[in-house]
Amino acid sequence: MSTEADQLLPPVTNPLATPGSSVVREVAAKSPLSAVNAPRSKHELVLESGRAERQYWRDLWHYRELFYILAWRDISVRYKQTVIGVAWALIQPLLTMLIMTVIFGKVANLPSEGQAPYALMVFAAMLPWMFFSTALSAASQSLVGNAQLISKVYFPRMIIPASAVITSFVDFLISFLILIGMMAWYRFWPDWHIIALPLLMALAFLAAIGPGLWITALNVKYRDFRYVIPFLVQFGLYVSPVGYSSDVIRQRFGDMAFLLYSLNPMVAVIDGFRWAILGGEATIYWPGFLLSLLVVGLFMLVGVRYFRKTERTFADII
Repeated sequence: MSTEADQLLPPVTNPLATPGSSVVREVAAKSPLSAVNAPRSKHELVLESGRAERQYWRDLWHYRELFYILAWRDISVRYKQTVIGVAWALIQPLLTMLIMTVIFGKVANLPSEGQAPYALMVFAAMLPWMFFSTALSAASQSLVGNAQLISKVYFPRMIIPASAVITSFVDFLISFLILIGMMAWYRFWPDWHIIALPLLMALAFLAAIGPGLWITALNVKYRDFRYVIPFLVQFGLYVSPVGYSSDVIRQRFGDMAFLLYSLNPMVAVIDGFRWAILGGEATIYWPGFLLSLLVVGLFMLVGVRYFRKTERTFADII
């Protein structure tokens, strides 16, 4: 691990300290001499059983600088020694969009959302999907990739998968430039629905981090999951309404089948993005949308609970 991250971590009397046995707290200097010669507060590792459970969420804020450093490290490593650098974030979604437009729009002749160009409809769904797939993959491998840091000192381990998702968000912002260019090309501009895009982006983040926390915790103990994730991502691309409108599913199979289809949490995210970007050309089937929201919340609760339950064993197993 980089020395910058090590400098943020407090001195440790027990190098294998775990969240169940230690906690970091901020204490003020008490003596007049120390008040003059030392900073007003310092970080100290207190060994006290069970205290970390009560202080965990406060520690997440306390270690926010470590979060920034890990996120920046992942971003710099991702594009280090690459020939075309950040252009990879543009090429991948663009080529995928072109392939899906030809297959679903030209060959299968599936309808678009209203009068919106088919390529624009596909790319409006490609943005959240690429963010979700890369974020899930990065988060699921994050703990194993930082094994040396985890076994060294105590800090809230949830910082690691959360920081891994930031790299995917940077890719999302870069790919968003293609969307702006496509809108200018087709002379198709969003309406007031676009103001909901930040909330939908937060929904996409929750949809990725929930399963990501669960899978990365499982991956520490069962390394087989690193082979399962690429398959799940590839399978999810075709069972999510990326290359086609979700209305196609509802019109051909009925409302009950669509509710079952909406158990896929990305249905709400993708439909929401299309609604925000395409405006009145896109519609949302609200029962299915709300069901997908419920699934996203459920995955988030399960992911956080399982991660916190197994977190204290990471240093021993990894």
